[in-house]
Amino acid sequence: MSTDAIWRLPVTVCRITQFLGEQTAGALLERAIASADDTLKPSTIRDRELVPDFRRSRSRGDFAAPELMAAIDEVLEAVEHTLGVSCRHTEPEYGLNVHNDGDFYRPHQDTDVRLAPRRLLTFVYYLHRTPRPFGGGELRVFDAALPLHTDTAGKWQERTWRDWEPEHDSIVFFRPTAWHEVRPVNCPGKQHADSRFAVNGWLCSPDPANRGNDVSR
Repeated sequence: MSTDAIWRLPVTVCRITQFLGEQTAGALLERAIASADDTLKPSTIRDRELVPDFRRSRSRGDFAAPELMAAIDEVLEAVEHTLGVSCRHTEPEYGLNVHNDGDFYRPHQDTDVRLAPRRLLTFVYYLHRTPRPFGGGELRVFDAALPLHTDTAGKWQERTWRDWEPEHDSIVFFRPTAWHEVRPVNCPGKQHADSRFAVNGWLCSPDPANRGNDVSR
């Protein structure tokens, strides 16, 4: 076998459907829809940079979803076991992300040696009106390539992946090191209420400096 061979391994994703239940999910969706335009800001990357060719959506970092955090606590032990990560003594950082017509987020990781070394677990909880008023918007999670060096992992066009549907009242968990993207959204009506809503965030190790990270990523 060639010493340059690249092994591709599927990344484990925990997905739970009907996570909060119809009533609770419906109330949370209405709160998300009620987020007026003046509270949603263009989403940023890295050190709060606006790069519309790389990421296009709107975000709100102060969106509160205590019922979601309580439900995550209830399943956390099983998620930790499945993903092989310990989240003891972690604290959540999360916000609301809204994707409408033409919005996307190109392949990226949720880890950064400067900005986000504390993130241990990524979660994304999806909300939308039913029937789904938009197309696309899948979460694409790329298989891991060994060796784990970007420059030897092959071109993006050659990589393999699995797409996860942004189904209402479903949640996914995965390791922040996973390469992933949000596929382009097609929302013909272009109405705010028809958007792909998601509460996304991380469970993070405590910050010794007591400073929060930028949840708008």
